[in-house]
Amino acid sequence: MGLITEFKDYLLVRRRYSSRTASIYCDVVEDYLRFAYPETPCGQGGPDSSLEDGDILEALRFQLIRGYVSRMMDRSLDARTVNLHLSALSTFCNYLVRQKKLTSNPVKEITRPKEKKRLPSFFTPEALAEYFDSPCADGYLPVRDRMVVTLLFDTGLRRAEAASLRISDIDLSRLTISVIGKGNKQRIIPIVGSLAEKIGDYLDLREEFAAKSGKASSDAFFLTDKGAPAYVEFINRVVKAELSAIKGISGKKTPHTLRHSFATALLNDGADLNSIKEVLGHSSLAATEVYTHNSFEKLKEIYKTAHPRAKK
Repeated sequence: MGLITEFKDYLLVRRRYSSRTASIYCDVVEDYLRFAYPETPCGQGGPDSSLEDGDILEALRFQLIRGYVSRMMDRSLDARTVNLHLSALSTFCNYLVRQKKLTSNPVKEITRPKEKKRLPSFFTPEALAEYFDSPCADGYLPVRDRMVVTLLFDTGLRRAEAASLRISDIDLSRLTISVIGKGNKQRIIPIVGSLAEKIGDYLDLREEFAAKSGKASSDAFFLTDKGAPAYVEFINRVVKAELSAIKGISGKKTPHTLRHSFATALLNDGADLNSIKEVLGHSSLAATEVYTHNSFEKLKEIYKTAHPRAKK
């Protein structure tokens, strides 16, 4: 078993990364090795197995990594993409340090390019009201799709958290949802009574659907059309299909935009940043503070329409 295969197992088992994220990290490591050894089968697009473990460790040097960054910048990759590559390489090096195969992480010495600040996009309350006020067809599938959007917006769940949600994670008597988020961290999210009522109605339909599809023993909260547990791409498709039918909703129709919309709505309605941080499962307050920019943009719009001098 090679170093990269062991690294992927570590990400999946110990770090609890999704298979998609683990594959992306390993792809970055392999891309770096192709840069480091351009004359080998690895460098010519072949598998990394053409390299010995010692060759991989030898390639993880400061000067070579800095050259890799320069090549990415020469290819006009944006700063965010470059930093994502460096984060993946840094995680790989940290893993090797823990395994005592490297003495230190050379990526930590690399100066990272500065990223442009990007405000998170979000749906306006008016646009979402048009969606939630629209009629929903009967039956498990349409009600499930409505529940996907409702749950994401009412709780701020990440798409992977929604996909892996289990019935046993929901306590309707206490009005809470237990979630295992990034880094295997558990958090408790409160839910309002109206959402709890919708969840109860949904679970009745889900029970009937699961029994008909032979999946009655499954604890997955969301089931696909065939009765299998939901997965991340399934959640993506449902959100896009549901919101594409609403004229007032533009921009990216993704679970993450619903998460941004949830956080922005909480902040605009007076919730404090620390409370929003806990509900979203952010590891630091800095990740939550980005939503204050959206609130400031709203304040500017109010200023323009309400200020007597602005009206003139």
